[in-house]
Amino acid sequence: MSRPVLLDCDPGTDDAIALWLALASPEIDLQLVTVAGGNVGLELTLPNARAVLGLAGARVPVVGGADRPLIGVFRSETRVHGTDGLGGVVLPEGPPATPGLAADAIRERLRAAAPESVTLVGLGPATNLALALATEPALAGRVAEIVLMTGAVGEGNWTAGAEFNAAMDPEALAILLGCGRPVTLATLDLTAQALVTPERVAALRAGAGGACLRACTDILAALPPSRRFAHRGAPLHDPCAVAWLVAPGLFTHRPVATSVVCEGADRGRTRIDRWNRSDAPANARLLETLDADAFFLLLRERIATLC
Repeated sequence: MSRPVLLDCDPGTDDAIALWLALASPEIDLQLVTVAGGNVGLELTLPNARAVLGLAGARVPVVGGADRPLIGVFRSETRVHGTDGLGGVVLPEGPPATPGLAADAIRERLRAAAPESVTLVGLGPATNLALALATEPALAGRVAEIVLMTGAVGEGNWTAGAEFNAAMDPEALAILLGCGRPVTLATLDLTAQALVTPERVAALRAGAGGACLRACTDILAALPPSRRFAHRGAPLHDPCAVAWLVAPGLFTHRPVATSVVCEGADRGRTRIDRWNRSDAPANARLLETLDADAFFLLLRERIATLC
């Protein structure tokens, strides 16, 4: 059975690959793509999302949304994603965006849905999703699960303690963690296991496929090796969240109590209690381990089916 999915993103190299994986997976009925600023500004993330879907020949509405967090401003991460957001990989222009605002479009889809039937996927700052649920809280009852690429148990990648998406809008993340629906977290500790290496890029290039697989491989090849991993490769974040919906058997997980710091020097840090030391009730599922080889095989096999 395909699950109805509303996917919010900020493309972004890894967002592009996550979108192609979602489009190529029959387990997912991708009904709406909403876009925020984040990895780069909204003036780039929105056309990037349109181009990614257009290359796949997908007819999914793409709606622009927040160009800033609930408080403050987004700060782009061009060191990883390049000044264009796609690592310098040029895609043909996609179809026009659907008029409207992301939060309105999310609410409209949820109002029309059955109770506990829709999965929300967040691959960037959580602003659009939080605006939708905070302004009409009853709609949380239509949500089956919220899957987020955000946070870190240990070290951050934006500050010493904060992951980029959480740091860009911690207030929005706090809204989602407190909305009362099941939340699944793909944190930096999980995505570090999905390491893009030259050997894995070569394996993708060796596979037969269309324009999407070629673009996917070009994007992966453009990722700068991370000094966190002794320049052996780069972690592939966002597709891990989509892979959870497609192939949950690739992961191990546990229930955790999670909160996010919204003030001070630790702003954006996620406090994830893996061992229930706080006696707080669990409000999230933490994805802990990933079968990385099977994950990259999944990417190759699925994205190869697209145009």
